[in-house]
Amino acid sequence: MYKFLLFSLFISQIVFSQDEYKCDEVSSKTYQDGLNKHYADQDKSPLKAKDLNVFNALDFFTIDMTYCVKAKIVLTPDAEPFEMPTTTERKPLYVKYGILHFEINGKAFQLEAYRQFSKDKPILHNKLFVPFTDLTCGNESYGGGRYLDIDIPEGEEIIIDFNRCYNPYCAYNEKYSCPLTPAVNDLKVEIKAGVKKFKN
Repeated sequence: MYKFLLFSLFISQIVFSQDEYKCDEVSSKTYQDGLNKHYADQDKSPLKAKDLNVFNALDFFTIDMTYCVKAKIVLTPDAEPFEMPTTTERKPLYVKYGILHFEINGKAFQLEAYRQFSKDKPILHNKLFVPFTDLTCGNESYGGGRYLDIDIPEGEEIIIDFNRCYNPYCAYNEKYSCPLTPAVNDLKVEIKAGVKKFKN
């Protein structure tokens, strides 16, 4: 049986609240250090045993505040839940929570942000799931795209720190089931931030 990748379950242990989620190098570095600690933990790491035995740290792009931006979130309250395709037959339910509008180097972009959905029980965490691809995918970063987990904001403004984007677990181990990035979240720009492609 495949192990399922449950988003925000491990990431939420090391992300900051929205008040602390700010654009500064110290916060981004602290987050990345937390990721390294998680991946080095044999009880939590998605790495295969052979890779864990030689693991020192994830390969990150140099932290760059160009890729930490303020965005406006436009809510989509009428969106219907849908089955998100994954790398396996699993199809978890998500609902589009809103659209994030932001700029990088003066150019406008947008990303859809999703929230887990369940017919049977409430979602206990307060996180948005933002998968994306960009022009580094397949070269410097993982070809299937990368993910962000962001706190749901109280107002219309939200911070997106791409220095905190991470790879799906299936980038390290094929036994995991990972959502596929929707085509609408393909950014026509290089996001030289966050985790790079895993080289084993």
